[in-house]
Amino acid sequence: MSKKRWVLRDDAHDEVVEKLSTTLKIDQILARLLAQRGITSYGEAKDFFRPSLDSLHDPFLLKDMDLAVTRIEQALEQGERILVYGDYDVDGTTAVALVYEFLNEFHPNIDYYIPDRYKEGYGISYESIDYARKTNVRLIISLDCGIKAHKQIHYAIESGIDFIVIDHHRPGDEPLTATAVVDPKQPDCFYPYKELSGCGLGFKLAQAFYQKRKLPFERLEKLLDLVVVSIAADVVPITGENRVLAYYGLIRLNLQPRAGLESILFYSNVFRKGRPDGISTFTREIGISDLMFMIGPKINAAGRIENGKKAVDLLVCQKMGETHELTIDINDHNTERRSLDTDITRQAMELIARNPELKNNKATVLFDPDWHKGVIGIVASRLIESYYRPTIIFTESNGLITGSARSVKDFDIYDAIDACSDLLEHFGGHKYAAGLSLKPEKLDAFIEMFTRVVEETITEDMLIPQIEVHAEINLNSIEGKFFRVLKQFAPFGPGNPNPVFVSRNCTLQGNAKVVGNKHLKFRVTQPSVSAVEMPAIAFQQGHQLMGMVSRKTFDIAYQIEENEWNGKVSLQLNVKDIRFNN
Repeated sequence: MSKKRWVLRDDAHDEVVEKLSTTLKIDQILARLLAQRGITSYGEAKDFFRPSLDSLHDPFLLKDMDLAVTRIEQALEQGERILVYGDYDVDGTTAVALVYEFLNEFHPNIDYYIPDRYKEGYGISYESIDYARKTNVRLIISLDCGIKAHKQIHYAIESGIDFIVIDHHRPGDEPLTATAVVDPKQPDCFYPYKELSGCGLGFKLAQAFYQKRKLPFERLEKLLDLVVVSIAADVVPITGENRVLAYYGLIRLNLQPRAGLESILFYSNVFRKGRPDGISTFTREIGISDLMFMIGPKINAAGRIENGKKAVDLLVCQKMGETHELTIDINDHNTERRSLDTDITRQAMELIARNPELKNNKATVLFDPDWHKGVIGIVASRLIESYYRPTIIFTESNGLITGSARSVKDFDIYDAIDACSDLLEHFGGHKYAAGLSLKPEKLDAFIEMFTRVVEETITEDMLIPQIEVHAEINLNSIEGKFFRVLKQFAPFGPGNPNPVFVSRNCTLQGNAKVVGNKHLKFRVTQPSVSAVEMPAIAFQQGHQLMGMVSRKTFDIAYQIEENEWNGKVSLQLNVKDIRFNN
C-alpha cells in the first residue's frame, strides 16, 4: 500500500492547452506541461525552449548595485586590497571563486576568505575582519552571507574597512550600514527576479562591472559553470534567469569546464573523450542531478570536514596537476563525511525509536553535544526520509548550541524558527532550510516552543509525502518524438520539475527482480491499451517485489529517462511509487 499522496495538477486551462498543441504542433500532454509552467503563447514557448543570455535582466535594477560597482572601481583606482568573503557551502565557495576570478583579471591586490565552520561559525566572523585589518584590506565583498551581520559590519567600519554585502537570504527588519547591500529579497528592491543563488548574484555583479566598462559579455561566459553548480546545489528554482544561467552553465560545463570541476568528474569516473570535430566532451552528458549528487557533495565536504577555502583553491586552480592533488584531498574529506553522517543518522534513528513522544511528534528536534557539526544538516535531511516532518538537529560548538533545520513540502521552517527568535543568538536561511544558534540554557525552552509552533501551524497533509503528478498517460504515448520534446524542458529543478506521469492498470511482463539489494527492476505493460512494454526501475523499492508478483494490476507514478548501458541508450521508467489494485 502506497504511503504517499498522489496529487494530480489541474491548473492548466483546456483552451490554453489546445491552443499550444495546435500552434506548436505537439502532443496535448506536452502542451499541458507547458501550461502548468505558466506558458500560454508561442512566444513564451520559444523563450522556454530556446533560452537566451540576451534575456538576462539589467544588473543595475538590483538595489545598490550601482553603489557596489562604484566602490569596487574606487578600490581598483586606488590600489586598495580587496577581500572576497563567502559561506563555506557550495553556493558560497562558487560565489567567492567567481568574484575572485573576474576581479583578479583587473586587480592583483585581492584575496579570498572562507570562515572555519567550527572556529568561526556561519556568516561574517570577527576573526575574518581582524585578518582583513592585519592584511591591509580596505574593502570586503561578502557573498551568500552577511544580510544580518549588523555588529560585524559595524566592527569592520570601525576598523576602517568598507563592506559590500551580496546575499540572497531573507533580510532582517533593521537596515545594514554597509556601503552597498545587494539582495533581491529586500522589500525595497524591485528587481524582476528574486530567486538568484548567491553565486548567481556574484555573476550579476560581474555583469554590472562589465556593462559599466563596456566590456564584451562573452568574456563572462567562462564563469557560468560555477553558476550552474551553485543553482543545482543550493536547490533554487530553475525558472526565469536561473533557468537561462543553468542552461548555458551546463553547456559550458560539458564543453569547456574549469580544471577543478573536470578533476572532480574525473575522480567520479566521468572522463573526457575526443570527437571527430576535434571537440572534447565527457563520456556522457552532465546534468543537474550530477551536480547535485556528484559535484556538490564533494565541494561541500571541504567545509564540512576541514575548511571551505580548499574548495575555492580547487575552483580557481588552472593547473590540472594541482587540481588532482586538491581533488584527492577533497575526495578523502567526502569519504569521511559519508561515514560520519551514516553513523550519526543511525544514532538519531535509535533515539527516536526508543522514545514514543519523539516518535509521535509533528517535529523532530534532537541534540547531542558530540555530533559532528559539519554533517547535521545532512542528518536532518536523512531523518525526513524516514520521519516526514520538520526537523532540527543540534550539536554543541564553541559554547553554543548550533542547529541545522530542514523542512517538508509547503511548511516554512524559517517562519517557525522566526517565531522563536527571542531565544536565539542567530538564525538565517530559507523556507526549507535554515541554520540557528542559541545558548545552552535556552535549548529546552526553544524545543518546547518550536514544537508547539509546528503543532499549531502544520496541516496533516503536509506530514504525508506528496508526489505531484503532472499528467495521466498510457504507456503507448511514450515514443521518440514525445521524449525528444520532453527532453527540451530540461534543465529540471524546483519550479521546472521533471514531469511525473501516472499510468493505470499496468501488469508485470516477465519476471521482476531486486538489484543492488534494494532496487526493483522489471518490465511493465498496459494490456487494456496496447502491447507496448517498457523497462522500469524503482529505486529503494525492492520491498515491493512480492506485491508485484502476487497482484494482478497496479498503477505507477514515474518519470521518463534515458538509460545508457554498454554504449546503447534506451528509454526507461524511473518509478517513484507503486499502488497495487485489489
